[in-house]
Amino acid sequence: MVLNFYLSLHKTDKIMSCSGCSTGRGNHNQNTNGGIPAGCNNNGSCGTGGGCNKLNVFDWLGNMSLPDGQKAFDVIEVRFKNSRKDFFKNTNNLSFNVGDVVAVEASPGHDIGVVSLTGELVRLQMKKKNINFDSEEIKKIYRKAKPQDVDKWKEAQNLEVSSMYKARTIALQLGLQMKLSDVEYQGDKSKAIFYYTADERVDFRELIKVLADEFKVRIEMRQIGARQEAARLGAIGSCGRELCCSTWLTDFRTVSTSAARYQQLSLNPMKLAGQCGKLKCCLNYELDSYQDAIKEFPNVENKRLISQKGEAFLQKTDIFKRTMWWSYTTERDVFIPLSIERVKEVLELNEKGEHPFDLAVIIKEKATAVVKQPDFENVVGQDSLTRFDRKKQSNKNGPHKKHANQNKPNPNNQNKPNPNKPNPNKNNPNNKPQGPRPNQNAKGPQNNTANTNKPNPNRNNNNKNKPRPHPNKGPNKGPENDAPKENP
Repeated sequence: MVLNFYLSLHKTDKIMSCSGCSTGRGNHNQNTNGGIPAGCNNNGSCGTGGGCNKLNVFDWLGNMSLPDGQKAFDVIEVRFKNSRKDFFKNTNNLSFNVGDVVAVEASPGHDIGVVSLTGELVRLQMKKKNINFDSEEIKKIYRKAKPQDVDKWKEAQNLEVSSMYKARTIALQLGLQMKLSDVEYQGDKSKAIFYYTADERVDFRELIKVLADEFKVRIEMRQIGARQEAARLGAIGSCGRELCCSTWLTDFRTVSTSAARYQQLSLNPMKLAGQCGKLKCCLNYELDSYQDAIKEFPNVENKRLISQKGEAFLQKTDIFKRTMWWSYTTERDVFIPLSIERVKEVLELNEKGEHPFDLAVIIKEKATAVVKQPDFENVVGQDSLTRFDRKKQSNKNGPHKKHANQNKPNPNNQNKPNPNKPNPNKNNPNNKPQGPRPNQNAKGPQNNTANTNKPNPNRNNNNKNKPRPHPNKGPNKGPENDAPKENP
């Protein structure tokens, strides 16, 4: 059962932590595809300078040159696996840039790391961590790493995961109540550091002997806390971002439940606890702002508001809206919102022995206040917001407006007949113009002279079967038109 628990921990560690990418800058997965890490597929060339947001430092003094005659600070910050950092002296005055793989002094042998910070900002970092510049404990930096050093360093990194599995199995066999969370090999493969967490003191002398015989290296055991473990392994918090302790937070301050009470958060350990099992460090970020805002609220601890309707007790407080919610003892389900000024006023009246008629009088007066209209004009065009929701009228059942107007008589038409002017078509019963009409269907050039002897078949006449009079009145009449005919 315990073995299954450690195996589940191993699966989690494989997702959250690894030995580093090809250049040692990042915290990528070891499963590579053609030399490209499976974590972020950048082949180790992290654009952040430090790699995968592991305690990166922005050098805001990098674009500033030193005064004439002043030497650059001879201490360089070097980062190793995960969040382990250390300072080294540049005794040989070599030129290093952020991201360079360097060989540094170790105990014993040498170690391989990545330069994370140079220049005057290192002086400020050492001052912040209370490290003396001239201390003899500061080790030396040798040189930039050679290709042979980098190859040996990669071989050491490949042994870390398998070594952690074997060490956990050995710890279980020895019955030690400890959790091995991470293993880090030195760059020259001469030493291995095992990081573990435990609730009580652990006697691991026998464990060191077994591990030394198994791996043939020097063994060093380091006990870390739950927060340091989360900082080394890294994870994604409930906010969707990387953990603060693994990206930028270095000083772990105590977080108490009073911080949650000041911010009026429910004391639910499932929501307030982080990946490490402790209270989230972000509870302290806005604590000072809440404490300043609470100073404006009256102290109503063990106090009640007395009115003619009864006594009221405090239910909850809204710091953002500066509102306090009260309820009468007879109506506990009814919440009455009161402003801070109203609560102070009622408390002063109660101290004088006076009792107002109701607590929410001012709230009701403010609710009926007239809303002031804006004193600016709508320069957009006074358009309605629902103008696109109106349905267009369908014109399927009726004629189009454009064509419908053509059939209507126009009262303003100037082409009206003049009664004083004689109409040449007045005596024509069919109201047709007199004279010959050219044939429209004839091919070739048009002839203005009409054929009087041949009737026009294209004319639209209702009396098709009746003989029609010849249009020409002369001596050349046809025999069929000699007899006079009546006018219909």
